[in-house]
Amino acid sequence: MTTLALAVLIIAACYAAVETVRRLALRRGMLDVPVARSSHEVPTPRGGGIVIVGATVLAPLLAAGLGVGRLALAVGAWIGGGTAIALVGWLDDIRSLSSRTRLLIQVSAAVLLVAVAGCWSQLELPVAGRVPLGWAGCALALLWIVGMTNAYNFMDGIDGIAAGQAVVAGAAWALIGRSAGSGAVTAIGAAIALSAAAFLLHNRPPARIFMGDVGSGFLGYTFAALPLLLAADGGTMDSGRLPVVGAAVVWPFLFDATFTFIRRLARGENVFEGHRSHVYQRLVIAGASHAQVSTLYVAWALISSALGVLWLWGWPGAGPFLLGWTLLSVAGVLAGVRVRERRP
Repeated sequence: MTTLALAVLIIAACYAAVETVRRLALRRGMLDVPVARSSHEVPTPRGGGIVIVGATVLAPLLAAGLGVGRLALAVGAWIGGGTAIALVGWLDDIRSLSSRTRLLIQVSAAVLLVAVAGCWSQLELPVAGRVPLGWAGCALALLWIVGMTNAYNFMDGIDGIAAGQAVVAGAAWALIGRSAGSGAVTAIGAAIALSAAAFLLHNRPPARIFMGDVGSGFLGYTFAALPLLLAADGGTMDSGRLPVVGAAVVWPFLFDATFTFIRRLARGENVFEGHRSHVYQRLVIAGASHAQVSTLYVAWALISSALGVLWLWGWPGAGPFLLGWTLLSVAGVLAGVRVRERRP
């Protein structure tokens, strides 16, 4: 079977699986009912992200080349931690769980992964160069995993945005894994991209089903784990650049969630309460459609991912371009939001 035929088969199977979940959610009353802070107006089934979880977890197990070394143990830790986060997300989709319970599971999953896959010993920044991390590398890795898990969950608030980001980031990691000769990372990235593409066919505006915490939390955890998994796989890939590339492929989500968190904290708001002040939510409130905002974020992620991958591969000039684009895109999006909000 050709690669293209296999990809089409996976998308078709995942599309049918999401439709099955949608019908079961309707039958069981597993609906996301609109509240004051919601961006949708009608009750909508949720939990469709469980298909992405299933496809992604199975991918490295079916791919050859895991062996019995450090990589196999790291993948096992990722599967264990990711499954726990997905299970808690599924339970939260059915009935709300406390933020303390969710955080406890997230921290435990992060500690498990770092203990098995290892920490970052150094970090290479575009233009600035290498920075030795020492013991701070483990603290940074834990903060990165827990933060990204929550950031992805926070950003799953309008139709198509989380699935679109997952397609881009998953494809980027599949490409990175293939170039590094890592079958596990390639399989995980490809599975995310294909299953998210199938889900997106149901989730594009107007959405017929939502991803739910089961999918968004798992995706955030997985995108945070992939730089560590690739580093654990060894090879010739520069591990010092992997954390930056991991941030680049999800940069729109990482920036929006971090900026909003700091902004709310500075205003003395309760950062644990639900709200509608994310940059993407402000654009929707100001009159942009879900399709327009989701397309903007996908395009943003696509350019950031491309520059990040080129920099990882050592292309001349890619580092300054990545840094310049990062700063310019942030300034442009924030300026666009303010202009739109000032319109009558």
